[in-house]
Parts: sequence; structure tokens; C-alpha cells
Amino acid sequence: MPGLFHRRGLIAGAAVAVAMPSVLRAQGWPSGSIRLVVPFAPGGSTDLTARLVADGLAQRLGVPVVVENRPGAGATTGSQVVADAAPDGQTLVMSNIASHAISPALYGNRVRYDPVRSFTHIAMVITNPSVWVVNPRSEIGNLADLVRIAKTRRGGLDMASSGAGSSNHLLLVRFSELAGIEHTHVPFRGAGPAMTAVIAGQVPMMSDSLPSAAGHVRQGSVRAIAMSSAERHPAFPDVPTFREQGFDLVSTSWFALSGPAGMPAPIVERLHRETMALIATPESRQRFAELGGTAGDMTTAQFAAFVASEVASWAPVVRSSGATAD
Repeated sequence: MPGLFHRRGLIAGAAVAVAMPSVLRAQGWPSGSIRLVVPFAPGGSTDLTARLVADGLAQRLGVPVVVENRPGAGATTGSQVVADAAPDGQTLVMSNIASHAISPALYGNRVRYDPVRSFTHIAMVITNPSVWVVNPRSEIGNLADLVRIAKTRRGGLDMASSGAGSSNHLLLVRFSELAGIEHTHVPFRGAGPAMTAVIAGQVPMMSDSLPSAAGHVRQGSVRAIAMSSAERHPAFPDVPTFREQGFDLVSTSWFALSGPAGMPAPIVERLHRETMALIATPESRQRFAELGGTAGDMTTAQFAAFVASEVASWAPVVRSSGATAD
């Protein structure tokens, strides 16, 4: 049987040889500065979250973590850069609801990556709900009022958002389908102009992400009538959820850490462990609370499954919304 044992030895040796490069890469990681791609321009929620993560990981890993803003095409431009990068743990992306749930459906064949299979999904960092706000002088005090008024107006109620195809626009679509009402979407170029229009009484209400609306709600310049979280938000305990008002609708924006597909397991495990430890610190949780968000608590497997569920959930909403990429 020497020939058989010889062949088995060759096969085993080949398997070890294939595995060794991945192990060696993991042992020598990180080999230098890490690039964290943000697929949006500086200053937004994704960018702010990424810089908190970059600073914390740099301290924990002992190498610089450099934020690189690569905006464009609904956050798909920067995401494609990372999908095409070497899976060595040196290039990561701040993945989010736009880049990995909505824009692939919105931009169709112009997106070359698969939001699930083209990436290694490492760690959920923060989630935040949407909040619906109205002018303080509005007769709309809750969702029942909104539905009643929408049914009395031809074409439904005017509803604003930060732009066509945004998660807040699609939440309007989902609600209108669930409530059996029509609405006229009023898209703005960003949440700021939309909020200004609500405060001025030019549009009756808007769907906004909590981080950008929180200050206006606290100041009383707008009134919050519904939150899209599963439970009442601890920072705004007086604002009821959609579910409390009879509409089984939960929706959150999210920001997370992902890398190219095929990253070595030891690197993924280290990044996940360090990220979870970072976002669990009192300082991080306080900062996230200020942004209206909640720190993530998913395993890598749970996060990957979550991304797949988000793709399945939002793609049909994009189609029914009629939204198209500019």
C-alpha cells in the first residue's frame, strides 16, 4: 500500500500548502495602514460613524485607519472599489442601507457587485430609525390623522423626503401601501432643505432619519408623530412607534463594517471582536445616542443574513415606488 499512502500524503500536503497563505496573511495582519472607504461625501451620518470607528480601531490595532470618501451613484461607487480590492483586510467599507440594500435595485445592471456575495460582512456598527415629523401648527397629530386627511385629498397628502429612492422615501411607499392611501412624494436634495420646507409650512410632513431630525424635534421646530423602531426610542420616549399606532412597520437605517469577499477568517474574527468591543464602550454608546442610533450586537453570520434580508425586503419596494436613478 505504499503508493496509496504516498498519494494521501501528497493530497494532505497540497491542502496544507493551499491553507498556509491565508493563515500567514492573517498572522501578519495588519501589514500597514487600513483604508476605510466611505461611499458618501464627508459630513453625513455614514462619514461621522466611519470616523468614530476608524479612530477606535486605529488605537486597538496599532496602525492608522484612514477614511477615504468615495461618493457617487447612490453609494455604489465606493462600494465597488472595495468589492474589487484584495481580500487581505487592508481595505474595508462602511456598508449601509443605501449601498447594500436599496441602490443595487435602484441602479440595476449599472451595479456590478452582489451586495451579499461580493463582500465579507464583518460587524453591524449602528442602527437608527426614521421619524416622521410635521409642522407644530399642523392638524396632523398622529398616523390616524395622516391617513384620514390623505383620504380626503385628491392624489393624497404631500410627503417630503431627502430624495427619490432614499430609505425615507421608500418608507413612505411602504406605509402608503399598508395604509391603503395615496401620497404625492415631494423629493428634496437632502434632508436639510426638506426640513426647512416643513418648518416653513410649505409641505405638511416629511420622513427623516432620526440623526438629522433629532435636534429639530428637541427644539420644537417640528413635532414627531411616529418612529419606525420596533420599540419607543429611549431618547424620545413620548414618540409612539408605527406598530403602536396599528401599522406593522419597522425600518432602520444602518451602518456597518464590510470588506471584500474571501477575507481570511482570523482577520474577520479579529475585526469583529475589536469593533464589538469599541462600540460597547460608554463613550461610543453615548456618541451613538447623540446621533439617535443604537450600537449593533450581531454576529458575523447574523449580519450577513441581515444584509440578505434587507436586499429581499427593499428591492420590491424600489420597484413599486417607481423611483429611478438620476
